[in-house]
Amino acid sequence: MKTKENNKIINPASGAVIMALGIFLFAAIDAFTWINHTIGKILVVTLIVLAAIIYKSLFKQLFNKPFSYALICNPVHSFVIGSWVAGISVLSNVVVKYFPGMSVGAQAVMLINTLLWLVFMATCFYHFKEMMKRPTAYSTHGIVLLSTVATQSLVIFWVKVFSFSEGLLIGVMSLGILFYLIGMTLIVLRYVRGYPWTIIDDWPSTNCIIHGALSITGLAIVSSQMLSGMVMMIFWSFVFVLLIGVESLEMVRAVKRIQKLGWKKGIFTYHVSQWSRNFTFGMFYAFTLTMHDNPYYLNAFYDFHRDFLHFWAWIVLLFLLTEMGLWVGSNGYLFDRKSKESVS
Repeated sequence: MKTKENNKIINPASGAVIMALGIFLFAAIDAFTWINHTIGKILVVTLIVLAAIIYKSLFKQLFNKPFSYALICNPVHSFVIGSWVAGISVLSNVVVKYFPGMSVGAQAVMLINTLLWLVFMATCFYHFKEMMKRPTAYSTHGIVLLSTVATQSLVIFWVKVFSFSEGLLIGVMSLGILFYLIGMTLIVLRYVRGYPWTIIDDWPSTNCIIHGALSITGLAIVSSQMLSGMVMMIFWSFVFVLLIGVESLEMVRAVKRIQKLGWKKGIFTYHVSQWSRNFTFGMFYAFTLTMHDNPYYLNAFYDFHRDFLHFWAWIVLLFLLTEMGLWVGSNGYLFDRKSKESVS
């Protein structure tokens, strides 16, 4: 998507930055005892400032008619708005965790976020309908599953803060699952029946949301305790296998990119979509941790989860630091400097 404006432009996928940093502060950070609560609060305040900069630019840009038209009318890239919803939801959960006294303010923000989600849902229904008519006509990828991520991110906050009815929670969670099934159908059809593709050029970073969308669905379910421990153990196992499968493909892609482009251009070049992997890794940690800490979900995997969490926390931190390094190495720009540069 391009804009002819001479002003600085921000990539519409920048909400993923808040998602990734926020989920680390929400869950994995607690595994590192050398990061005390005071440091955590400083990091949260920094994240709030960063989020204010990003969202101010995103919403200001949204009122730019050429930009908003190009974004909303693009059947695939329009789903990036889901990262805005999820980013606000994750940030709100982080704020409530570290600053309980600000929960009323977080609730007000989430009410506005719910309105944004409703608008996003309308675009999701429309674009899914259009894409289903010609499923192989679009280069569909994991970005469409942000429809699920955005939906379940609201449920997680609602369960913790609002006293909504069980029927409403089940209905919204089910909607998120429906979006996942539709999105996955379109993704599978794209790769199985669509045009010839290569793993180097046609397997984007956003495909990690294939397992990330299920991780956040799992977290929404365990937060509400609506399914039995046995069912969730099976569900967790499925997500775990899917994570290994998708990330194995990603490793194959990385090797092939290194062989073709070298280390720097192959895997050490920054792109905003890479934050989606940090988010999905952090979300799987949060999903696993919530199951592990809740006696309701005691199961045969308890000991394995304990050991896995120790290992996975370091994976989450390592990938997050790497991404931050790439971001800084790219001069840390939130904004594209060229007036006609592509932003998504």
